[in-house]
Amino acid sequence: MTTLFDSYQLGNMTLHNRVVMAPMTRVRAAVGGLATPSMATYYAQRATAGLIVTEGVQPSAIGQSNPGTPGLHTDEQVASWRPVTAAVHANGGRIFAQIMHGGRVSHPDTTGTQPVGPSAVPAVGEVFTPTGPQPAPTPRALDTAEVPEHARSYALAAGRAIDAGFDGVELHGANGYLISQFLSSNANLRTDRYGGSVTNRIRFAVEAVSATVEAVGGARTGIRLSPGGTFWGVEETDVPELYTALLTELARLHVAYVHLEATVGEDVLVHLRRTWPGTLIMNPVLPMGPKQTGRADADHWLGLGAELVSFGRAFIANPDLVERLRTGVPIAPVDEATYYQGGDAGYLTYPAYQYTA
Repeated sequence: MTTLFDSYQLGNMTLHNRVVMAPMTRVRAAVGGLATPSMATYYAQRATAGLIVTEGVQPSAIGQSNPGTPGLHTDEQVASWRPVTAAVHANGGRIFAQIMHGGRVSHPDTTGTQPVGPSAVPAVGEVFTPTGPQPAPTPRALDTAEVPEHARSYALAAGRAIDAGFDGVELHGANGYLISQFLSSNANLRTDRYGGSVTNRIRFAVEAVSATVEAVGGARTGIRLSPGGTFWGVEETDVPELYTALLTELARLHVAYVHLEATVGEDVLVHLRRTWPGTLIMNPVLPMGPKQTGRADADHWLGLGAELVSFGRAFIANPDLVERLRTGVPIAPVDEATYYQGGDAGYLTYPAYQYTA
């Protein structure tokens, strides 16, 4: 029987185990969207994961969602990431950059410009800004001729990621951000080739992935999806049909993996597992929900056919999470107050478990 601690061949890479560190926003980047020495330490501490997926990294200035997040659209940002990837590799790890275009989930106070989206429909709730939470603004609806430029932005950032030493990239197609907005039936009210039918609503995602595969290769390209998720007020009709169609198109592109969140019933997720012929990373616990992913959740999904399992919050307070899972020692609780506060407290200050002789 497959266990979390078996190795796995992901494309040309051998992962030491099947534990994936899920992407989590930590807003510790320096001015200009630069990665920092603290970020290098943070990810290197967690390099025993089979694969690390970074926090969301904006592919363009207009794609930035939150203040304090890193980018991959300037030469300075690329240079700042090189010590991070080098530190992870020195500790024997593998690391993908998650490329995240926020779309309508942004604010002019953060980016200096009006956010864009598939339609002029604001997100539900408040967005983070440099001066605190503010109501989500109404985005500017992209003209049809502009849409391919934003799809290509993922590919341009992917090329920069490889230049920065990353092993690959994960496109953030989940959680109500730009790709998710195009998949949505209420954030996307378009009547052109990017809206309306299932075929049209998946088009932006397919174009973004296709451009990325062309830029860096399928073996270096993954995508994260949240079927039926309602983050930032998005809704999706015909979830099984929508994601079956999307996964069918992604299979033709031979991407490295699909990373699914447990945002819909298990019966639908199992159907999507059967639909998708490639590597599946499963994130078994709803993001920001009351429960953290544990060993039992991981074993359950390995039994249902997932090749890899991602852990989010558990990795924040447990840099040695893989060994804790292996030995069964307690998983330390996380201090939620330090998620986004900046600085090294609650970032680099969680210790490894102290084993007694």
